[in-house]
Formats: sequence, structure tokens, C-alpha cells
Amino acid sequence: QVQLVESGGGLVQTGGSLRLSCAVSGGAASSYTMGWFRQALGKGREFVGSITRGSSTTYANSVKGRFTISRDNAKNMVYLQMNSLVPEDTAVYYCAAGGVRYDYWGQGTQVTVSS
Repeated sequence: QVQLVESGGGLVQTGGSLRLSCAVSGGAASSYTMGWFRQALGKGREFVGSITRGSSTTYANSVKGRFTISRDNAKNMVYLQMNSLVPEDTAVYYCAAGGVRYDYWGQGTQVTVSS
């Protein structure tokens, strides 16, 4: 059973940066498209970005140019580098793994951006 564990969340000021990590176990990260999603309090889950097995990336318009997804298959890790953070980025961030659809999800890590 594939398990995903996010880390790296926290409190940061507007304009700051954070790097989230997603540790993959029970399977090879290289076998999956890996996605990042977020959910703000009282809102639905929102797609942030994804990286394919071939390392092609896609981003939501709201984060394009500020966030970068990368993967280290040797370490079975996926990362979300977040720069120029704004209060609207405050949410629980989730890592997901899948192919046509995302079958595996982490428990999430809280990111709070103060103004």
C-alpha cells in the first residue's frame, strides 16, 4: 500500500518561502504522476500542480511562476517549492499519487501565510 507523508508546512510572512516535501513509501514514486492540492478553511480542494513520470509539470494559474514542483526518484520524494507567498495561499496542502486519477493521498500539512 502506497503511503504519502507531507512535511515542511508552517507559518510564514507574506513574501516568504516554504518547501513542502512528500515522502513516498510502499511503492516507487517514479511510477506515478504526483500532484499537490490544497484546501483552505471552508473551501473545496484545489489543484496546485503536478509532475508526471517524465517530469513534465503543470500548475494552477494562481501559483504559476511562484511555485515549483520537483521530484527525486532516488529518494522517493516529491517537493513543492513555494515562493512569494501571499495570505491567499493559506491552506492545508496535500500530496497525491496516481495515474489517470489520484489513488493515494497524504494527510496534509498546514501552511499559514500572515499579512
